[in-house]
Amino acid sequence: MINKATVQQAVEEWLQGKDYFLVDISISADDKIVVEIDHADGVWIEDCADLSRFIEARVSREEEDYELEVGSAGLGQPFKILRQYEIHVGKSVETLAKDGKKYRGTLLSVDPEGFELGVLQKVKEEGKKRPVNKEVPVRFAFGDVTYTKYLIKIK
Repeated sequence: MINKATVQQAVEEWLQGKDYFLVDISISADDKIVVEIDHADGVWIEDCADLSRFIEARVSREEEDYELEVGSAGLGQPFKILRQYEIHVGKSVETLAKDGKKYRGTLLSVDPEGFELGVLQKVKEEGKKRPVNKEVPVRFAFGDVTYTKYLIKIK
């Protein structure tokens, strides 16, 4: 079985001095290695190929045969680490709370405990007859959500 620490060390060595960051490494029982990276401006296929070659040069196929897949964390995939939240501050996201309620709004802020979304809600303002749509901040602890992902808007 492939040692995850060996793969992680190779990835971290490749990441040094780059704006990319590691999202996840998974190794299946049949030695399929999947490495997910991300970047604030997106992931380039050439960089995935470069990282793949870098890992292959450091993880011997003679000791254990393996399949290697290097790619981006995925545009519509749920966030897995804090850094993904950080690079999406100010952007539209969708969050599914553990109570089953879905929220869509602007990711306003994030810290190690959780994040805040600006969600449009109807609010009754003093002196007005009808409620108006207003962005209201809603706070979430990471443990209270099933997922959060970037909301792709097609115009």
